[in-house]
Amino acid sequence: MGTLVATRSVLHLRDVGMGDVPTVGGKGAGLGELLRAGIRVPTGVVVTTAAFRRTVEHLTSAGAPIPARVAALDPADAEGLAAATAEIRAVLESAPPPDEVAEALTAAYAALCEECGDPDLPVAVRSSATSEDSAEASFAGLQDTYLWVRGADSVLAHVRRCWASLYSVESVTYRLRRGIPETDLGMAVVVQRMVDARSSGVLFTRSPRTGDRSVVAIDASWGLGSAVVGGDVTPDSFVVSKVTGEIRRTVASKTRWHRPDPSGHGVVETDVPAELQDRPSVSDAEIAELVAIARRVEAHHGCPQDVEWAVAETAAGAEVLLLQSRPETVWAEKDRARAAAPAARPFDHVFQVLGGKPPSEG
Repeated sequence: MGTLVATRSVLHLRDVGMGDVPTVGGKGAGLGELLRAGIRVPTGVVVTTAAFRRTVEHLTSAGAPIPARVAALDPADAEGLAAATAEIRAVLESAPPPDEVAEALTAAYAALCEECGDPDLPVAVRSSATSEDSAEASFAGLQDTYLWVRGADSVLAHVRRCWASLYSVESVTYRLRRGIPETDLGMAVVVQRMVDARSSGVLFTRSPRTGDRSVVAIDASWGLGSAVVGGDVTPDSFVVSKVTGEIRRTVASKTRWHRPDPSGHGVVETDVPAELQDRPSVSDAEIAELVAIARRVEAHHGCPQDVEWAVAETAAGAEVLLLQSRPETVWAEKDRARAAAPAARPFDHVFQVLGGKPPSEG
C-alpha cells in the first residue's frame, strides 16, 4: 500500500487486503481479502490506525497526554491503574477527534448509505486489532463490537468507544508488564453494513475437538451471531465430511435469540418462537453452500480457518455471507509444537517426515 493510502483516515474494504494489517487491523484486512477472493461480504469501510493515532496526538496536544500517562503507570498499583484508565477511556469517548477524522468518517458513512440505498443505514462497528502479537490481540475479547448502529453521529461515538477499549485495565496492565511501548499501539475500526440475519453462527474448516482436517464443523442458531459467539444459546451442530459430503447433525433446542431492537438501534435478546426452537436453523442446501465457501476460503489462505457467517433472507432468496475469517489457532499451535519436538532417536525423525512408523526399540 502506498504512503498516501496508508495515512488516510478511512478506507473502503474493497481497497484493502492481508498486506494492510498495520493500517486496517486483522479483521479489516481479512474482510478485504475475502472480497478479493470473490466471497460475499457485507460492504463497509475501515477507520484506520492513522485516524486513531491522529486522535491520540490531537488529545495530547490539547492537554491529555495519553501515551505518557500510560507509560508512567505502575502495573502493580491496581487502584491507580483503574482510576487512570477510566479517565483515559472517558476522554476518548467524549472528546471530539480532529475535524479531518470526523469529516472523513461522516463522508464514508454517507457513501455507504448511498451505496446500499438506505439514508439511515444500520451498521456494525467492530474493533480491528493491528497485530497477532500485540496487547490488543491478546485482549481482543475485551474490545468492543456494536451492532445495529444508525446515523453518522452515533457511528462516530461508537468508533470512539472501540478506541477506548484499548485502555481497559487488563489491556494496559498487559502492555506495561510486557514493555510494549504506547507509540506502537494502533486500533482500526470496521464499519460494516448490518446483516439482518435469519440464522448465523461460526464454522471451522477442521474439527475444533479432534483437529481432523477432513471435516467442516458448523455451529448455527436463529438470529444474530452474537448469541452463538457470546454463549447465550446452545447452537445446532453439523459436522460435514469434505470427502463425501455426509452430515452428522445435532439439532439443539434454541430458546433465545438476538434480534434488532424494535427502536431501530441496538440489539435485544428475546425468546425464540416455539415453532422454531427445535427446528434446524439452516437447511441442507445452506450447509452445503457454507462448506463450499469455507473450502474456498481455506484454499485461498492456505491454512484452516475460523469463520463467522450469516444467512439473510432477501427478495431473491436466502443469501450466505461471511462476517469474518481468521486462521484457526488451537490446533495450529498443537501442530507447531509437535513439529518442533525433537525425536528420541535420529531415525525416528526420518520416519516422522516420511509418514511411516519407526520400529520399536529392542
